[in-house]
Amino acid sequence: MKMPHVLTYCRELAGVLLLDVHRYLSATSSTDTQWLTIRNRREDITLSPDGGGVICNWKWSSELHAPRILPFLGTRIMQCAFRHCPVRILADASSSDTPEVSFIIGHRGTARLALLLLTLESIAAQQDIQFECIVVEQSCQREVELALPKWVRYIHTPVEEPGSLYNRAHAFNVGAARARGRVLVFHDNDLMVPECYASEIKARFDEGYDVVNLKRYIFYLSNQHTLDIIENRDMRFDRAPESIVQNAVAGGSIGVGAAAFHAIGGFDEKFVGWGGEDNEFRDRAETLKLYPYTYLPILHLWHAPQPGKTPAKNTPGMHRYDQLRVVDATERISRLRRENAAYRQTWEQLRQP
Repeated sequence: MKMPHVLTYCRELAGVLLLDVHRYLSATSSTDTQWLTIRNRREDITLSPDGGGVICNWKWSSELHAPRILPFLGTRIMQCAFRHCPVRILADASSSDTPEVSFIIGHRGTARLALLLLTLESIAAQQDIQFECIVVEQSCQREVELALPKWVRYIHTPVEEPGSLYNRAHAFNVGAARARGRVLVFHDNDLMVPECYASEIKARFDEGYDVVNLKRYIFYLSNQHTLDIIENRDMRFDRAPESIVQNAVAGGSIGVGAAAFHAIGGFDEKFVGWGGEDNEFRDRAETLKLYPYTYLPILHLWHAPQPGKTPAKNTPGMHRYDQLRVVDATERISRLRRENAAYRQTWEQLRQP
């Protein structure tokens, strides 16, 4: 370690020891929801009236700093979070013919199949809710269909060339058109969720909201921790996460009312490759009634960096988003309602008595 790096680390360590350790230990020792209030020193949150959720009062996502310096703090908050909101895994489930919530997952290839199966097993363990899960595979050939649990609905959307860029927006639109639930959860194939996840999302919709994003923290697991869960199906949190991200308002997993989703035009399929489509969708979703608070943890399983993702701000998708963000959301909604009319028509036909 070079001398300037040593000095920087020592300053950061001193700050964490003096200003962070006590508040992390206090919040994670409490029997209530104090763990939800952990954030970086200069960040400000607003508590929900019942104290069971928070609003992060800054624009973009951020990483908790203290656990990077003292990893045991990351272990501590992760253990606390999943003690309050357990993650269970089940190999099988009973998919409902009349689901209240539809999980929609886009996927390609076999490289992340093990992660997809773990994600599905955490969805299978959802409690007190009628649900279904749709996996939309976007590939030349059907590669994962036979590996999926029987309770999962499978849709294949062919592409002409193996090297074609992935179109996440198209996968979500296809799944949404065939989903039977009144609440759609657009979900990544590498995120494990607590057993209360779907029921909590539905509860917020029952209160009259159109868009619900409950992710308070995303815990990014290490490669070895992920491999251990894959091999042993053992949900122990006895090691530090590589990163803890908060205020992830757009991507990863978000619940949207089916009618509201189609009313704002669905996802913009002109986003091809990595990035931008979830940010653009969030802009239009802000014309709806959004639930403002977050209070649930999510596990992000390790995988190699996605091709085309780094540096994130320089991807074609993010450049497209920078161009669109200056266009009024209502104008974008009108355009997408025309462009995605076929999916909306499919959805309406499937819901006719």
